[in-house]
Amino acid sequence: MKALCWEGKQKISVKNVRDPKILRPDDVIIKITTAAICGSDLHLYNGYVPTMQKGDIMGHENMGEIVEVGPAVKKLKVGDKIVVSFDIGCGSCHHCEEQEYSACDNSNPNRYMADALYGHGGAGLFGFSHLNGGYAGGQAEFLRVPYAETNSVVVPKGIADEKVLFLSDIFPTGWMAAENCNIRRGDTVAIWGAGPVGQMAIRSAFLLGAERVISIDHYENRLALSKAAGAETINFDQTEDGILDELNYLTGGVGPDSCLDAVGLEAHGHSVTAMLDRTKAAVGLATDRPDVLRQAIQSCRKTGTISIPGVYAAFLDKVPFGAAFAKGLKFNMGQTHTQKYMKPLLQVILDGKIDPSVIISHRIDIDQGPTAYQNFHSEKEEWRKVVIKMH
Repeated sequence: MKALCWEGKQKISVKNVRDPKILRPDDVIIKITTAAICGSDLHLYNGYVPTMQKGDIMGHENMGEIVEVGPAVKKLKVGDKIVVSFDIGCGSCHHCEEQEYSACDNSNPNRYMADALYGHGGAGLFGFSHLNGGYAGGQAEFLRVPYAETNSVVVPKGIADEKVLFLSDIFPTGWMAAENCNIRRGDTVAIWGAGPVGQMAIRSAFLLGAERVISIDHYENRLALSKAAGAETINFDQTEDGILDELNYLTGGVGPDSCLDAVGLEAHGHSVTAMLDRTKAAVGLATDRPDVLRQAIQSCRKTGTISIPGVYAAFLDKVPFGAAFAKGLKFNMGQTHTQKYMKPLLQVILDGKIDPSVIISHRIDIDQGPTAYQNFHSEKEEWRKVVIKMH
């Protein structure tokens, strides 16, 4: 089969690789119909996530038609079209029973690596390094789905793939991030990053009761999409006094009730600390560029909430934790418990309350994948979300 494979930093190739096979009795094999390139994939592309190996198959936003089922699979059948969660839960450990699927104890066969780095490792992830299990991703013609009944949702016949594909990641991620803001009716939520997760978080925050959402980015076409969802916008390239002063002005000096970091470890900015981050990362003295997190901590109102769906990899420098302590801030963060949200958010889509497909900017076939990665990395003004259509 064809697959998009990681060949090294900023190098993706189309390769012919072996088709996946049933390895566990609870596996299914799907023929991919639609997949996507996620902003998180750029962390792999740019070499920020360790333990990638040459030839690893990329992709964690996947859906397709079941073509083979393992003998223990009872609720799924050949011919079903399913969306697959990006994180992998076993369905039976303590964390999965608590619907904390991204903290699964059993799905990451390489958890000892993550234990050494983080103290306690989490779930396996599709197409996201050997640190997270070494599972093949779905930017390919076929995909093996382990623990399939836990990690998928069957979608109704007749609904377009693009409407439901993002149940695999960014819609649940945006929703959980908004939920993690502890929104009370009438709240103001500031969201850094107007890319796909930020867009889903904006729409989710309004459905969860926010009165105002302030979207912060510097790409005008992304900010225009934020405005279309009802958000106020700040272009950080055009703020003379800085984000803190701008948010104080917009909130009467109080600050937002919650601040949501949908950017993560590759933040851009013009501050001295942002420039230091870029320099340190370039020469290998830092793993992450956390300038958005610094801004969120400084900007949030006292006793407010910081929600962090943006991916961080390792160690953060010059984070104003003293400010977080002094202000009594609450932090909610982590990989999304995708499986918890897939069915209820499918109903949100079917009810017409949110259409995740609005974030798509480009549709490609798999042979265009390497060029798409290059463009997605360097042309973020136009390349917002890339969908791979399999034929």
